[in-house]
Amino acid sequence: MDQKELLHLLTCQGEEEQQLYTRAAAQRNQAIGNGVHLRGLIEISNICRKNCLYCGIRHSNPNVNRYELTDEEILEAARFAWQHNYGSVVLQGGERTDKTYVNRITRLLQEIKRLSNNQLGITLSLGEQDKATYQRWFEAGAHRYLLRIETSNSQLYRKIHPADSLHDFATRLQCLEYLQECGYQTGSGVMIGLPFQTTEDLVNDLLFLKSIDIDMVGMGPYLEHQDTPLYSNREVLLPISERLRLSLHMVAALRLMIPDINIAATTALQAIDSLGREKALAAGANVIMPNITPESNRKNYKLYSNKPFSDEGAEEILRQLIESCASYGCRVNLGEWGDSRHWHTKNRK
Repeated sequence: MDQKELLHLLTCQGEEEQQLYTRAAAQRNQAIGNGVHLRGLIEISNICRKNCLYCGIRHSNPNVNRYELTDEEILEAARFAWQHNYGSVVLQGGERTDKTYVNRITRLLQEIKRLSNNQLGITLSLGEQDKATYQRWFEAGAHRYLLRIETSNSQLYRKIHPADSLHDFATRLQCLEYLQECGYQTGSGVMIGLPFQTTEDLVNDLLFLKSIDIDMVGMGPYLEHQDTPLYSNREVLLPISERLRLSLHMVAALRLMIPDINIAATTALQAIDSLGREKALAAGANVIMPNITPESNRKNYKLYSNKPFSDEGAEEILRQLIESCASYGCRVNLGEWGDSRHWHTKNRK
């Protein structure tokens, strides 16, 4: 697909819009089936060294109640995921690179593999690290890594990050290369509806993701947080409903471009629409990440305002998820790692 075709897909409306979603879901079903992979999301800490201008847990936000889950809390969440046939977990947290932290993650990865008899797949989303750290974590048991580019437009990237060496666009690109070289199934993604972002930027984001031969993608609407510098630009944002619509179009277009990758139906969609994740499934997504962080800390991992929190236990959330996926023509694949078909195909060559 070229830029003109993608621009049309992102801007189509009415009957054509519904046809886009139907085509994308059919493409998914043909390429990888209608199964939905689960990733039990464990938000291990909101302590972060970065100061991204859009993020609620940025280092300089004094209003964040900082926390760090204990080893036992993390392992208990992983044990829950294993016992309830999730197949995989995601360890997500603010970015840290200190030796103590790196060693702790290594140890936790080994423990999760041990407690699950090597049956749990592990995705990491822990930010930029050096190549040696990525390699250590890979050897300790992680095999997927999500590092969002946020935007492929380097000028826009600079507008949403501080102008310093800790927030460097080239470093982000280099880290994605490191991950691929280490052997990870590599994921990235973008925010949709950022201030200063154009539809052409989003088209280029899709082309970028294809150009780096990505294995999995997590992308969703930009949702502002009142304690961030970017919040001052809220008057120029697209309406929230338009950000949702654009996000669904992005999911569908990406599925048509790269039929066999994993595409997440992200939590941010659910923040706009209670059925946002399910609508993403209907537009071609195939991964959902139920939050299994201990309930006492979920409210403190607040990247954006109005993040959805459920008072219900993780078991009830899983039951509801299986039902809602079925109503949108999908089935939950319990007990499977849910690796990217795209990754397996290119590594068999």
